[in-house]
Amino acid sequence: MKVHQERVAVSTHGQGLYDITEPVAHVVTKANIKTGLSTVFIQHTSASLVIQENADPSVLRDMEAWIARMAPENPRAYEHDDEGPDDMPGHLRSILTRTSENVPVVDGQLGLGTWQAIYLWEHRRAHHTRGVMVVVIGE
Repeated sequence: MKVHQERVAVSTHGQGLYDITEPVAHVVTKANIKTGLSTVFIQHTSASLVIQENADPSVLRDMEAWIARMAPENPRAYEHDDEGPDDMPGHLRSILTRTSENVPVVDGQLGLGTWQAIYLWEHRRAHHTRGVMVVVIGE
């Protein structure tokens, strides 16, 4: 069994969903593994990962509106505010989503469905460079 691991840096420009399917797929291709599993892990606590529809942008807009209602920016609602009013909501939003996703590797490629993409969900308003670890194992 082979293992390939690589860190991908993703620049964000504020809150939103950033499609990272292409850089993850590039790591999978470099791994030269035909059948296996890829794990994608974000190294942060105020951003997260989701696999979601990539065809209709209204899905992403609805998701952003929903999560804003679930963990609103309200400076009086939270004790933790060391990094600003979007910090604690960012932490809460990341626990409602995921820090890692697993995708099968099929014939050397990500085994995503037709309408699926991997998104980094930035929960903070400021620019960040987020670290995403991609680990590919298989044969």
